[in-house]
Amino acid sequence: MNNSVGSTARLIGAGLRALLVLTVVCGILYPLAVTGIAQALFNDKANGSEIKDTNGQVVGSSLIGQTYHLPKQNPDDPEEAAKPDLTWFQPRPSNGLGSNSVNTQYALILSGATNRSADNGAVNGLCSKDAEEGTLCAQVINARETVIADNATASHTVRPEDVPADAVTSSGSGLDPNISPEYAKLQVHRVAERNKLDVEQVEKLVADHSTGRTLGFMGEPRVNVLELNIALKALSKS
Repeated sequence: MNNSVGSTARLIGAGLRALLVLTVVCGILYPLAVTGIAQALFNDKANGSEIKDTNGQVVGSSLIGQTYHLPKQNPDDPEEAAKPDLTWFQPRPSNGLGSNSVNTQYALILSGATNRSADNGAVNGLCSKDAEEGTLCAQVINARETVIADNATASHTVRPEDVPADAVTSSGSGLDPNISPEYAKLQVHRVAERNKLDVEQVEKLVADHSTGRTLGFMGEPRVNVLELNIALKALSKS
């Protein structure tokens, strides 16, 4: 009996010591080591890839897209559609899977892509104005017409064939922070007119903030919209 009690006590003691050691190693030392290495070698990425404006204030992350909308006339009306503030470069459609309805303390967009097929709403295999309302084709056609209307100026006409795919479709996450250089260039005349800038100035701004493929072959050329708009704000004030 005494041997059995002693063996049990030793096993319990060994288990508690193992628990204590593993808690210290895995729960304290390892997280501290990983956090320290991340802060030392990848400080910017470890802190959320924050973007700061010219005043040093954090205004967002380079990884998450933002919208640039005019204030609602009635902030309490959920049915009132937000209108884009055309003073700024606009991102690609970024509605995700809709708005958060669980924790209403924060205005969140749920990340995700549509499950509609590419020909959803197509008529005779083509997306046209005859597409049924609410289908993907109808959304794309409406978005293209809006892009053409918003970006046309007195001296510049936008043709339907000038509208790139990312101007009318969202990304896989629905929260893409980047647009293609083609979409940024399409907005140049409108942005220049709204901000009373020369077109050449805004074109140079887009060129300076265009990034090529990663390592020359991964991904697509892109422009981070938040970084571009921060530079636009600085240029407008100068």
